Amino acid sequence: NEADFSDDFSFYINTWSDANTPPYITLNQADGKEVRVLENNAALVARLKEYKMNKIEFFTFTTPETNLPDGKHVELNAWRILPYDFDSTKKYPVVLVVYGGPGRQEVMNAWASTDINCFWCEMMAEQGYLIVSVDPRGTDARGQEFKKMTYMELGKYETVDFIETAKYLSALGYVDPDKIGIVGWSYGGYMALNAITQGADYFNAAIAVAPVTNWRYYDNIYTERFMRTPQENPNGFDKNSPIFHVDKLKGNLLLVHGGADDNVHPQNTIDMITALVNANKQFDMFIYPNKNHGISGGNTRYHLYKKMTDFLDLHLLDKKDMNGNEK
Repeated sequence: NEADFSDDFSFYINTWSDANTPPYITLNQADGKEVRVLENNAALVARLKEYKMNKIEFFTFTTPETNLPDGKHVELNAWRILPYDFDSTKKYPVVLVVYGGPGRQEVMNAWASTDINCFWCEMMAEQGYLIVSVDPRGTDARGQEFKKMTYMELGKYETVDFIETAKYLSALGYVDPDKIGIVGWSYGGYMALNAITQGADYFNAAIAVAPVTNWRYYDNIYTERFMRTPQENPNGFDKNSPIFHVDKLKGNLLLVHGGADDNVHPQNTIDMITALVNANKQFDMFIYPNKNHGISGGNTRYHLYKKMTDFLDLHLLDKKDMNGNEK
């Protein structure tokens, strides 16, 4: 629920939703009495029933291992979308969709709260993927210690938590441990790169869209809030940069960036490419000319999501080539 009150607090507009229900918006008196329904999204609710959509389900799990100083395991919040016609006796590939940035929260019981397009996740579940999202340490709504764990070393604990997520999923009887992929955009792209390199034994494929690759390249108004300066914290900047872990890469990597990105500058991807080439690592990449951080406009977003789908189908379902042709 989200309430927007009038100036004298006598009325408020309330917006309610959950992860599987579009917003229901009402005008209410201060005592909660409903005055009228402003938007019930009935048409959208009816339209959604025409599609094969499994509900987002929430769960928590405890990481198998941890590198916390006190040796305690970490409990993490997550959601999942089961493959359509799920059969627990079968083995399914996994797509872990991530963000993981400080103070963010992706695991929320609210409509379209996920960072990666929710309908794309549903389509992938229809194709036979188990879709999972997890909030690692550093994210919001878990208390001060949990949120501030990543101060001065962005990427360290989040990477550990995503690797531990892959270990947890691999132990489930219906997951194919050799078919786990990770997808992220922006900070999520940074996490996807760290996972496929530092967690090379647990991830088979990764898609990093508009990724940060070293915090030296990002806006100082954001970066110094969490990392201070490179002069004060050189290890924090470089130790958790995927550029310095490219030698570990084993799986399949797709790098994507907008050529006119003025948020995460293309330098991030260019320097990642240089490091991968110097380490003699093969990978796929695509640059969208004149596109900013959102990589949208015209046919661009559809083209991007089709490319992402074909890449995962090729490496996790083994059914298509990079042009989308049946193998």
